[in-house]
Amino acid sequence: MVSAHPLLTESCLSLKTEQFFNLLTEIENVLIIQDLDGVCMGLVQDPLNRVIDLDYVKATQQLDGHFYVLTNGEHIGKRGVNGIVERAAGGVEIAQAQGLYLPGLAAGGVQWQDRKGHIDHPGVSEAELQFLAAVPQRIQACLKAFANQYLGAFNPERVAGAIEASVLDNVASPTANLNTFYGLLREQNQELLYGTLQQAIAHLMTELLQEATTQGLSDSFFVHYAPNLGRDEQGLERLKPFASGDSGTTDFQFMLTGGVKEAGVVALLNRYYGQRTGTYPLGESFSVRTAPQTLEGLLDLVQCHFDPQWMPVIVGVGDTVTSQVEEREGKRVVRRGGSDRNFLQLVQNIGQALNIGNVVVYIDSSRGEVKNRRSVKVEQVNGEARITENPCDPKDVDDPLTLNLVFAGGHQEYCTLFKRAAAVRGF
Repeated sequence: MVSAHPLLTESCLSLKTEQFFNLLTEIENVLIIQDLDGVCMGLVQDPLNRVIDLDYVKATQQLDGHFYVLTNGEHIGKRGVNGIVERAAGGVEIAQAQGLYLPGLAAGGVQWQDRKGHIDHPGVSEAELQFLAAVPQRIQACLKAFANQYLGAFNPERVAGAIEASVLDNVASPTANLNTFYGLLREQNQELLYGTLQQAIAHLMTELLQEATTQGLSDSFFVHYAPNLGRDEQGLERLKPFASGDSGTTDFQFMLTGGVKEAGVVALLNRYYGQRTGTYPLGESFSVRTAPQTLEGLLDLVQCHFDPQWMPVIVGVGDTVTSQVEEREGKRVVRRGGSDRNFLQLVQNIGQALNIGNVVVYIDSSRGEVKNRRSVKVEQVNGEARITENPCDPKDVDDPLTLNLVFAGGHQEYCTLFKRAAAVRGF
C-alpha cells in the first residue's frame, strides 16, 4: 500500500493544488474517481450547451486504467456526455478511433462505458428499461400543464424552449432539469413560481414510483434530487426547497435502485483490482444493484474482500456537497446532502479504515450559470490565501466529510493542473 503526501491527506480546505500535482505524477498506484458536470465542464442552464476541453479529454488517456468517471448523468443519449466529447473531437468516428470516450459509470452506477464507447447496463432488466423509456413523455406533459396554468403571459417560444431543455430523455435515468425554467422565471420576476414547479415535478416522481409498484417493479426505482438535503428516516432523499436567490433542487432524476455513487466507488474499485491483478474481489459480474445501500455496508464489503496489498490511493473529485442547519422547537437540525457527498465520504472512510492516504478534492462550480450552490470564500490570512467559508452551512461545524483540497478557480483550474500532471505522467 502507498499513501499520498500527509500534508494533503491531513489537510482541510487546502488551496495547495501543487501537492495534488505531485500525487498524480509521483504515485503509480492511484485511482481517480471523478464527477463530470461542474468538475471538468462548466455548469450551464441548458445541458445541450455543455462543452469540454478536448485536451483535457486526451489527458485522461495518459492515466488510462487509473481514471474513471462516476456521474448521475449518462454517457449516451441526446444529452449524454458522449455527444459533448464527439463535438469536441470533430465527430463520432474520430472519438471512436482515438478512444476518447470517458470510461466509467453513469446513471449513478448502472451504466458502464469503456474508452471505445461500448455501453453496458449491468444488472438491469428489459422491463425496467421499458418503464424508464416512457418517463420523459410524462415529464414533458407535466411541464406543459404547469406552463398552461401559470405561464400564459410568457413568450410561447421561450416556454417551449424551456420545456425542450428540461426533459432529459436518458436511457437509464430520465430527468427533469429545471435550470432553464428557473432562469426564465427569474427573468420575468416570477421566481416564486419555481417552488410551485418543484412541487409539481416531485409529485410526478411519486406517481411514477407508485405506477412502477403496480407493474411489479416496486423495488426497481428511486428518485434522486440534485442538490438535496440528505435522506429522511425512510432513506428517501430530501428535496432542497426554493429560497430567494437559490433555486434549490433543479434535477429530478428517476433512477434505478442501487444506482448511487457510493456503490459505484466499490464497483470501480472492483474493476481496478481486476485489471491489475487478474482477479475481481467481488466477481467479474458484480454490479451496484447488488451492493449494500449504506456507507457502513459498503465499507465492510471493501474491508472483507479487497486485499490491502493492492489498495490504491483513491482520489475522489466532486463539486456538489451541501448542508443546512435549522433551529426547530429549540433543537438543532442538520441536513447534509449533495450528489457527491456520499461517494466522497466513502472514499474518505476507506482511507481511514485501511490507513491509506485517500484524498477528497472539491471543485468550486458556483461561478457557472447555475445558481444553486454556495461558493467558497478565499481571503488573505497572515499573508496567505485561505478558505474562510466552505460550500456548506457555516453553522455546520461538525461535518464528518473533510474536503482535503479545493480548486477555488473551478473546473478551469482543475483541468489545467490535470493536463499538466498527465503530460508528466505520460512519459
